[in-house]
Amino acid sequence: MKCKYITTTLPYVNSDPHIGFAYELVLADALARYSRLMGHEVFFNTGSDEHGQKIAEKADEKGESRQAYVDYYAGEFQKLKETLNLSYDRFIRTTDPEHKKAAQELWRRCEAKGDIYKKKYKGLYCVGDEMFMKESELVDGKCPNHPNLVLQEIEEENYFFKLSNYQAYLEKEYLVRDGVIIPEWRRQEALNFVKGGLEDFSISREKSRLDWGVPVPGDDDQVMYVWFDALTNYISTLGWPEDAEGSYKKFWADSEPMQIAGKDQIRFQSIMWQAMLKSADLAPTHTIMYHGFINSGGQKMSKSLGNVISPFELVARYGTEATRYLLLRHVHPFEDTDITWDRLDEWHNANLVNGLGNLVSRILKMSETYGVMLEVQTSVERKNNEYFDHFHIHQYMDKIWSDITDLDGYIQETEPYKKIKTDEVGAKHIVHDLLLKLSHIAHYLEPVMPETSVLIKEAILANKKPENLFPRLT
Repeated sequence: MKCKYITTTLPYVNSDPHIGFAYELVLADALARYSRLMGHEVFFNTGSDEHGQKIAEKADEKGESRQAYVDYYAGEFQKLKETLNLSYDRFIRTTDPEHKKAAQELWRRCEAKGDIYKKKYKGLYCVGDEMFMKESELVDGKCPNHPNLVLQEIEEENYFFKLSNYQAYLEKEYLVRDGVIIPEWRRQEALNFVKGGLEDFSISREKSRLDWGVPVPGDDDQVMYVWFDALTNYISTLGWPEDAEGSYKKFWADSEPMQIAGKDQIRFQSIMWQAMLKSADLAPTHTIMYHGFINSGGQKMSKSLGNVISPFELVARYGTEATRYLLLRHVHPFEDTDITWDRLDEWHNANLVNGLGNLVSRILKMSETYGVMLEVQTSVERKNNEYFDHFHIHQYMDKIWSDITDLDGYIQETEPYKKIKTDEVGAKHIVHDLLLKLSHIAHYLEPVMPETSVLIKEAILANKKPENLFPRLT
């Protein structure tokens, strides 16, 4: 048995959950469920990133305390556990006292290594990314991630992390390992960024300008830069640094920790975070998988365009299991995916209502009517699945639906509903075979659509046609 650690990024809780993060959660959940089914001990982490300038400004605009503001939005993200049927082990908040202590300890260790120093700095600051931008990174004078925001010119005295000290480590040791970043072209992207030269980055803000953050150890006039604070969650969630229960050693130091993040996170997760870990003499992340974005109607989702899709809206319209299906099968794990409500409706009706749902009803109706049943619930030997092992969950789903199509074809070819009139034994044999194949489909649905898997298995054992698994949209 292996120990597996899987974590999403922590969403920045200055707005409601959106479909992009819902996909990241469901993807991580499917990987965690698959690993557990393979017999591994899994720690699945998620949470909320709650400090920084954007949150402070939003709270001030609403006339709320910063803590009350983040408490509300953290609660909205915590609702997703039930809404999306997530199996995570910990929801960590960066305002948790133990997390703050861990962030401060990481700071002390990097400082003891000689990698933190203080200096005055003047530069262009993007509130969206909460970081200073280099001229070479700008596109038409704007932050490429937040082109609608005006960059602020700020001059102040901050602490800096010596990222430049880790150029050789990242370029020649960490980023050259096969599989350290998936997909491969994202690894090349990270490597090219490092080869372009690394500059030290600011890791604190003056408290007089920003007071919502983790205090810098030994300096009451500074708070930590939100990224230095937030990235620490990946190990603070495991009880680091005390590690009283041994979870950090088991799931991080002695394991192969896996992070899942959006494609805009490469600089933070694969460069800054790995350098911070190295500075503190801690083990690096073994694998980081970067997924693409979800767009709608050929445009990036935004409130101003009115094309934002909420995971709560998805579940209200389709249900939890159908939402998991739509995200895991129809969102590409690496490329950007375009989604509209019309397409979602089409996929739901064609593949769930007319596909899996209809198949289950047809087979169970025949088995119930003809008195055919499986005496013992069958099981399929669990083997490493290449689709899961390479994060191609959409292809795993495609294979299941290919089996569903084949089973429909088998019914049309053999016509047991007609054969029962002339060859009862032969017809019952076919229906028994259909039940067996359907149980295999239910088995493979376990990590991706767990409730549907259980419902099908229970229906087979009870030999009773269930209610419609996926009601037709009205």
